[in-house]
Amino acid sequence: QVQLVESGGGLVQAGGSLRLSCAASGRTFRSYSMGWFRQAPGKEREFVGAISWSGGSTSYADSVKGRFTISRDNAKNTVYLQMNSLKPEDTAVYYCAAGRVATMNPEPYDTWGQGTQVTVSS
Repeated sequence: QVQLVESGGGLVQAGGSLRLSCAASGRTFRSYSMGWFRQAPGKEREFVGAISWSGGSTSYADSVKGRFTISRDNAKNTVYLQMNSLKPEDTAVYYCAAGRVATMNPEPYDTWGQGTQVTVSS
């Protein structure tokens, strides 16, 4: 089983960019699909995007499509979320998760990071 640690969050102005990283421990990282989710205060956790174990397949929520990009480096046990053209509505705690299937459904993910705060000012 892997353990996940997110980093890279912070405060950015609308229109700016951030890159989140999710570092995984354990030699089995490359066998996991990875997902990114976010949760804003008072709102449900929502899917942001996912990437297959090989990196060959990605999917995104409509709200971030064209602005966010997920990638992974299996040699570094790390998955990334590049966020461009950020909007105030992107403000949330962002979580990475590991599972056997790259899906927008959070249930199949069995390992979660602690989250990193992203705040976008207008």
